[in-house]
Amino acid sequence: MKKAIILHGMADSKEEYDGHEAEHHWIPWLKTELEAQGLQVVAPELPEPYHPIYEAWKEVFEGLAPDEETVLVGHSCGGGFLVRYLSENTLRVGKVLLVAPYLDPDGDHIPEFFDFPVKRNLVSQTEGVTIFISADDDSDILESVRIIKDSCDGIVTREFVDKGHFTFGEMGTREFPELLVEVN
Repeated sequence: MKKAIILHGMADSKEEYDGHEAEHHWIPWLKTELEAQGLQVVAPELPEPYHPIYEAWKEVFEGLAPDEETVLVGHSCGGGFLVRYLSENTLRVGKVLLVAPYLDPDGDHIPEFFDFPVKRNLVSQTEGVTIFISADDDSDILESVRIIKDSCDGIVTREFVDKGHFTFGEMGTREFPELLVEVN
C-alpha cells in the first residue's frame, strides 16, 4: 500500500512547544487529503523538536518503515532531516517533497544535527525530489536550498514569492494544494 510520512519542523523553544508540532500549519490538511486518496499517512510527533537530536528523530523515522512505496514530506528541519537521512543511507523511497528545508547553514542553532555531506546522487534513490521555496523566507532557508541544489543533481524546485516559511501565519491558510499535486 502506498503511504506517506510527513515530518514537521522545529519548535521555536521548549517553553513554546505545545506537544503538537505535527498538527500545525498545512500538515493536518495534507494528511486528510492524502488519506481520502487511499494513502496510509503518518505525521509523527518527533522528539524534542525545540532542540532536535538526529539519532532520536532517526529512530522514530526508521520505526515507520519507509520503503519504495513511501512519499516523504518534510517541512523545515523535517526536510533537512530527510536530506541527511537519505545522504547517509541507501534507502529507496518514492517522491521526496522538501518544504522550506533547513540545514542550519550558519551552524548557530543545531550544528550537530546537520553535520553531514549532502549526497550528490541522492535523487537516484527516489522517484524525484522537489523543493518548495518562497523568496520571502528567511535567509537561512534560502541558503539551505542553495546548498541542497548545488550539492545534488536532479533537484526540482517550485518557487513562490509570497508564502514565507509555509506556515499558517504566513500563508493565511491551512491548505497547500500545490504540495498535494506534487504528491501524485
